[in-house]
Amino acid sequence: MSITNFDIQPVAGRIGAEIVGVDLSANLSNEIISEIRKALVQYKVIFFRRQQLDANGQVAFARRFGEVTTAHPTVPSFPGHPEVLDLDYGRTATRANNWHTDVTFVDRPPLGSILRTITIPPTGGDTIWANSIAAYQDLPPYLRSLADQLWAVHSNAFDYTVAAVDLPADVKAYRDVFTSTVYETLHPVVRVHPESGERGLFIGGFVRQVRGLSTTESDDIIRLLQSYVTRPENTVRWRWQVGDVAFWDNRVTQHYAISDYGDQPRRVQRVTISGDIPVSIDGKHSEAIKGDSSAYTPTLVTA
Repeated sequence: MSITNFDIQPVAGRIGAEIVGVDLSANLSNEIISEIRKALVQYKVIFFRRQQLDANGQVAFARRFGEVTTAHPTVPSFPGHPEVLDLDYGRTATRANNWHTDVTFVDRPPLGSILRTITIPPTGGDTIWANSIAAYQDLPPYLRSLADQLWAVHSNAFDYTVAAVDLPADVKAYRDVFTSTVYETLHPVVRVHPESGERGLFIGGFVRQVRGLSTTESDDIIRLLQSYVTRPENTVRWRWQVGDVAFWDNRVTQHYAISDYGDQPRRVQRVTISGDIPVSIDGKHSEAIKGDSSAYTPTLVTA
C-alpha cells in the first residue's frame, strides 16, 4: 500500500495503526480520503490523536466514506444531531464492556464506526479491538471448515436468564429502550469482506443461536470460535486522550470498552457509516427475520 499524504504508525502486530499528520477538521482531498480508507481496510482500526472536531465535523468526516446512518435503531440520538449517538457512561448509557460488533442485529450492519472522545478519566477507560480475519486464519482447518458452514441469529433482545437478574433502575431503563423494537437477523458466521475479499468470523455479543443447533451446542461453538477472536495476538488496546478519534472497520472487528474507571466520567460520541448486506463464502446474503431497519440505515446507491 502506497501512502504519500500522512504517516502510519502500527500500534500492534496484527491490528491497529495511528495516522499521523492529518487534521480531520480540514477539507481533506479525495486522495487523502482514499488513502485513509486503504489504511482502514489494512489495519482494521485507525486512530487520530487530539483532533479538533465537533459533532458536525465528525458527521462530515464520516460522510466522506459513505451514507451515514441514524444514531441507532432504538436509542435516541444526540439532540440536534440525528446521526450522533451520545454515550455518556454513568448517565445515559450502560457500559459496553462486552465483546461485540456494532449493530449486527440488523441485516445491514455498519461498514464502520467513528468514535470521538469528549471526556476521558485520568486512568482507565481504554478500548480494545480484535481482528476477526486474523482469528479466522488462526483456526485449525477442521474448525475453519465447520465455521464456513454455520449461520447464526443475531438479536438486540437480551438473554432471558440475564434479564431476570436484579438490575439497577438506570440499567433496566436503558435496556428497555435498547429493546423497544426487537430485531433478529440471520448472518453467516464467516463473512467475506466486500473490499479485500478476506474471510473473517462475524460473531460477537449479539449472537443468540447458531441455526440448526440447540442453545447449549450454539453456546459451546460460539465460545470456541470467540476465543480465537479475543486472543491477545489478535487485539490492540488504545489509551484515550481527549479529542482522539478511532475509526474501525465494523465488518471485520470486535471491540470491548474496559469498565475499570469506577465513578469517573467517560463520554464519547459515535457515528456509523451505512454498510452492505453480509455475504457468506458461497455467495449467500444475510436475511432479516424480525424488525424493519430501513429507518436506521439508508439504502446504498450504486452507479
